[in-house]
Amino acid sequence: MKLRQVSDLSDFSRGQWLRELLCRGEEPHHVQSSPDGQHLLLLQKSRPPTLPRVVAFQRHSIAGADLERSWQPPQPALVGLLFLQSPVVVGSWVLALVWEHGRTEVWHFVVAVGWQLLQTLELCQGARARVVSVCSQGASLVWCEERPPLGAHSDMSKCAFRFCVCARALEVGEQGVRLGTVRIVLHNSPEYQVLASPQHVFLVPAAAGFATTSKFLLIWHPEKAEFTITAPSAGFIRSKVLRSSSESDFRKLLLGSVGLLSCFVPLDIHTSTVSNSGGLLLVSTKGSVSMVEPDGTQRHIFDLEGSPLTQGSPVHLKTFGSILACVLAGVLYLVDQNSGRLVEKEVLSMKEVHFLESQGEEDSIQLLSQTGIYSFSFSKPEDSSRPEPCLVEMVFEEACRYYQRRSLSSSKLTVEKLKKGGTFQAPVVLAAILQHSLHQKQKKARGLQDTYAKLLSTMSLELQSYMSLELLKACVVCAPESEVESYCKELVEQEVSRILQSDMDKDNLAYLNSVFASFPKAAWKATRSCLQLQQNGDGLLVARATPEVWKKVLCQPQLEEVGQNGMAPLFELICASFLRFKPKWLPSFVELTQQYVSSSWSYNSKEGPEGRVPLYKRALGVLARKNKHGEADDEMELELLLCSKRPKAVLQALHLLIRLKQWQRVVEVAEKFSKLSPLLNKEIFITLLAEFAQHRELDPYLDRLWPLCPAELSASDILTMVLQHLPHSQEDPVPFSSEGNQLTVGLLKPLLQRVVQRPSVQDEMYSDALQSTTFPPPTPPREH
Repeated sequence: MKLRQVSDLSDFSRGQWLRELLCRGEEPHHVQSSPDGQHLLLLQKSRPPTLPRVVAFQRHSIAGADLERSWQPPQPALVGLLFLQSPVVVGSWVLALVWEHGRTEVWHFVVAVGWQLLQTLELCQGARARVVSVCSQGASLVWCEERPPLGAHSDMSKCAFRFCVCARALEVGEQGVRLGTVRIVLHNSPEYQVLASPQHVFLVPAAAGFATTSKFLLIWHPEKAEFTITAPSAGFIRSKVLRSSSESDFRKLLLGSVGLLSCFVPLDIHTSTVSNSGGLLLVSTKGSVSMVEPDGTQRHIFDLEGSPLTQGSPVHLKTFGSILACVLAGVLYLVDQNSGRLVEKEVLSMKEVHFLESQGEEDSIQLLSQTGIYSFSFSKPEDSSRPEPCLVEMVFEEACRYYQRRSLSSSKLTVEKLKKGGTFQAPVVLAAILQHSLHQKQKKARGLQDTYAKLLSTMSLELQSYMSLELLKACVVCAPESEVESYCKELVEQEVSRILQSDMDKDNLAYLNSVFASFPKAAWKATRSCLQLQQNGDGLLVARATPEVWKKVLCQPQLEEVGQNGMAPLFELICASFLRFKPKWLPSFVELTQQYVSSSWSYNSKEGPEGRVPLYKRALGVLARKNKHGEADDEMELELLLCSKRPKAVLQALHLLIRLKQWQRVVEVAEKFSKLSPLLNKEIFITLLAEFAQHRELDPYLDRLWPLCPAELSASDILTMVLQHLPHSQEDPVPFSSEGNQLTVGLLKPLLQRVVQRPSVQDEMYSDALQSTTFPPPTPPREH
């Protein structure tokens, strides 16, 4: 990269003095250029005996009176230099000099006349107020002022909240300059630095602020009269509309969020400025550059190289279109704000540089140094159809993870080794295809080998699917709110389908969890589509998913993969969607999965999903995590237990029905599931016989219960079990109870008669011999 010098400062008024001032090492504390780029203002905080001052230099040697102001400490210092648009003439502007005690001087530059003072105004209402920060937002001035307490010995905790954020309209007209009424934006607040974007105002805590209030940022939306609280470590926290001045108290604003905010770490801010897109750029002391959007969300952009930053190492930031320019320690970084990719890095020969406004040119950067003004132009490459290099980097990074998991070597595989070594050709081939063929609309791939071209023809459908997915993502980003939902449904369906066709590793599972959490309805519809879930003519749920998809659904990760970060396996995610959108289908879905498991894995196989936790228990775990539990959840629990047809689950369902006193269903379940196995039949009958001995609720159903008696139970066994489960009474037993709820022999008589009259097991063994027509049996014929 080469910088081109556009000015040696000789075209400025008093250019020689400006050059000498910069070359002497008296570096300006703040440099700002006018919106038209014709004026340069230097705010210089010099050491004694030189006085601090602000000096204006005119470009192209425009004649007229100069502007130079200085002050002698402890006189009030200059706080802000603000260029304000003038509505009188289109494209004209005025300069506002805001002093610490609130006095504001409005200056105007007239060609051939020079700088003229239009008016001097008093910004603050109180005589003891002190302005600490000021910015311009539209046609208004927004500032943070200190209001010292009246008492000399006030409480220090209250003194920390002695600041106030105010706004006031400043109108420049033909009759002069007029200030509007003062609007209290926030009072009883800590000290804030105010930074304005075209639509919002960012409130950044001062470095010397309270530890408890320096953990979050505030964003003021003037049109909505709304405040957004955000913390870079946690993102958006909450928003609150301040409808009246009584609600603009700082403590009332934080009411309800104090406990949450106290858990955050303090802000780490070295430099802050506003980008041309309206976001807040933050540089931490570790060199991390991030962007805070007006809605409170934050994203990381880039990490600067070098040791941790100190207060004596200035960082200059400026955005030009989508490019972020950053100067640190004589090194210029050009970074793509959207992707975070380093576009260019150049070591400058100048010690100190400052960014200037590039009038009407978003693709050029102007730098002020001791030797002049330099410009650097950057443009897009000619072949804009080629994919971004970051996409190719993603191919190699994914290949590194893939080969590392399957490697037996302990050495770590890196992207550089993968590119240089010739062992793995797959990522090299794929990167070549992407570089030459992606985004080539209806064009034949150029410069590809024959083998690559054949592979490209095989991958054409995959590339087309990828392109449609990227186009759909772009539509989601750019679409209005009314169309976002329809785009999201299609995007989620494609993403869920793509993941179900790939390896279900930890990253993909975490991504699916976020998709189901962010777009629950769209994820539910995508799941139904991928599994092809529908009801047949008989009302039964059927699924036509492939075996590979079923394996992805039923796979259960290791506990260490899901326990730490709260990720739920895919089967649990789908069960939660059933509970939310189609709860009646959940038992049928669990039954379907069990049918697939029984046909794919042997019973209780260690490799199958049933070898760890049964599917019905996993579904019950999802049901148990619901916030509210009602009657419908009890019914769902019964259905899930019964659909498994496992003996323990059936008995658990039977006990649940007994607890709910649903005796009709108790008998129905007993009749249905006693046919599955003799052992289950015996357990069910013993359970119901114990209930029969304790109360009289089952008396209307005895004619349906007695046929369930297992053949191996004798009359003595039945009487023993009944005596064991008789209820214990505190009073002496009497022959006839007045309550009428005691068990009598008459109730047991039909069962005992049935057991006694039934042939015993030994009788059945010798029944053939006992039923012979002749006794004793005839002698077998002898053999000669």
